[in-house]
Amino acid sequence: MDLKNFAAMVLKEFNLRNIEPLGEHFRSTEPAYLAEFREAVEKAGSHIVNIPAGVRGSFYDPDKTKRQNAVESAKKWVDVAVAVGSPSLRMHIEGYRHAQPNVDLTADCLKQLAEYGGEKNVLINLENDDLVSEDAFFLVRVIVKVGHPYLHALPDFCNSMLSGNPQFNYDALSAMFKGAYNIAHMKDSEVGEGGKVYTVDVARCFDIARAAGYKGYFSMEWEGQGEPHTGTHRLVEESLKNLA
Repeated sequence: MDLKNFAAMVLKEFNLRNIEPLGEHFRSTEPAYLAEFREAVEKAGSHIVNIPAGVRGSFYDPDKTKRQNAVESAKKWVDVAVAVGSPSLRMHIEGYRHAQPNVDLTADCLKQLAEYGGEKNVLINLENDDLVSEDAFFLVRVIVKVGHPYLHALPDFCNSMLSGNPQFNYDALSAMFKGAYNIAHMKDSEVGEGGKVYTVDVARCFDIARAAGYKGYFSMEWEGQGEPHTGTHRLVEESLKNLA
């Protein structure tokens, strides 16, 4: 299915009018295609609320030139967000195998990106996705150091559960929601190495969001076992129950 048909499918299948299209699913980032995509979303009566994207290169690569190349590549995704009418972008922080995550280097890069996002009115979000390069507490330190209103956290309910430590996951989620603004990823499970399935207490996750005063979107992210549409319907039902 071409991404242009995604909004209409989501409306028909789930009766939802907001979507979060993944950057790697864009068939093209050329202006003509982006215009067609935006038109299709608007025709479906839907809206894009965030775009998860990533670039080649690490924001904490010791090589300054490579870091700057990563920043310039990330700025292109801000331009994509503007073209399709997305208010925000989730920028992945790629790891660098020869160095540990570095707050100062990463913050320097993301400050530039947040400033560019501010100029274009596109919020930059950071997600607790990778346990090393996107550790929740590392991200919080970066966000605090940058201190820019266009840089925020994107909490994921279950990604930090891949650590195998449930308390770590909930502590990570709590830290992330304190810096969240417009979007979080709702899921009830995650498949790790060897096909092991990790699950979370969904009600507890929503309680954490509520305690932080979070008022943004919850994006359904099914990554469990079974049929995707069935699983996503379950996530929607669980979310509505916990938000009632």
